Amino acid sequence: MRGFFVFLHRWAGLVMAAFLVVVGLTGSLLAFNTELERVFAPQLFAAPRIDAPPLGLAALASRAEAQVPQGRVISVTYAEPDQVSISFAPRQNPQTQAPYDLGFTEFFVDPWTGAELGRRRRADLSEGLVNLMPFIYDLHWRLMLGVAGQLILGIVATIWTLDCFVAFYLTFPPTTKSFLRRWKPAWLVKRNAGFYRLNFDLHRAGGLWLWAALFVFAWSSVMMNLRPFVYEPVMRSLFDFHSSIDLYLALPKRAYRPPMLDWRAAQETGERLIAEQSANRGFAIGKALALSYLEEANAYIYEVRGSRDLFERSPKGGGTSVMLDGDDGHLIEASEPTGEHVGNTIESWLYALHMARIFGLPYRLFVCALGLALTALSATGVYIWWKKRGARRFHARRDSAEAPKSAALPSSE
Repeated sequence: MRGFFVFLHRWAGLVMAAFLVVVGLTGSLLAFNTELERVFAPQLFAAPRIDAPPLGLAALASRAEAQVPQGRVISVTYAEPDQVSISFAPRQNPQTQAPYDLGFTEFFVDPWTGAELGRRRRADLSEGLVNLMPFIYDLHWRLMLGVAGQLILGIVATIWTLDCFVAFYLTFPPTTKSFLRRWKPAWLVKRNAGFYRLNFDLHRAGGLWLWAALFVFAWSSVMMNLRPFVYEPVMRSLFDFHSSIDLYLALPKRAYRPPMLDWRAAQETGERLIAEQSANRGFAIGKALALSYLEEANAYIYEVRGSRDLFERSPKGGGTSVMLDGDDGHLIEASEPTGEHVGNTIESWLYALHMARIFGLPYRLFVCALGLALTALSATGVYIWWKKRGARRFHARRDSAEAPKSAALPSSE
């Protein structure tokens, strides 16, 4: 059995190596995504003001829509305290009956005035450094290959998750006698060792010391890339888990027509509904974070900072929210990131840990270092395979050269 698992680990590592190097290096940069965005795209962030409060979500949506008459707003999000991101859907050109080409995929406004800060086609490097971090993000998430890249990295993440357990097992000593004493060297790097032994110890000990973090990032990558096919079936089988995909699929769909509730009415209804949920469920609410409209389902989602949220820096990845009907405003769904369903609480932690949105600067530094460590683990694994492959070939050539000599020796009989 051990030989079989060695074979699995060897070939899983070789298949994954190049991909893990890419996601490791890009992930190290993305641990400081917002900070680097401020360096390469400072024009997308507003100058903070203390003489006026930020505008409400509905007011920001209305002002943004007035600036882009060929599009209609579908979401408004406080991406950062000094940056609001607006998403648009194109309106139909009455002359061609085709959707307008808006010329951008992201639109940013000043939270205090609603004035445009900038727009960009996300990840398009032809627009310059303004898209450097989105390019790195897309490379990390989808290899810049769209759905195909997302599927490839999802498969790699699934292999990585399973290989975490295989690799952990392979660090065990071959016998259970004096297990802890025999297992201890697997956690250590031998001093004054040769280059091969140093690589081997770094690969084995590094994987052991970082095992929990590597597993979290492997499984959370499955969550982000193969959610409906692998992640959700596993989570449903193991935990009390509420699927947002199932909820969306269950909602009746319709062709687009303007909802009866405009942005202001939707915000007011969302505020009332979230206050009711706060009183009934016993959580505190803070700043409004996002308001979005699902056109096919005719539903608004209103999101706020809640006392059961995990994310410290931005709303991405799950917050306290309510979903309401776009016509009559009745409550469709209320959700909290933690404390409601065990599986969803675990998911919120996976998001927060993967996105480095918790535990402040020390954890972001750890995630940055982890990406470099993942690259090193991949490189040392390939080196170990290459050296062993060379040794096997050397012994095979030697044995084949000695075989004729042995056959030519006279029999002792």
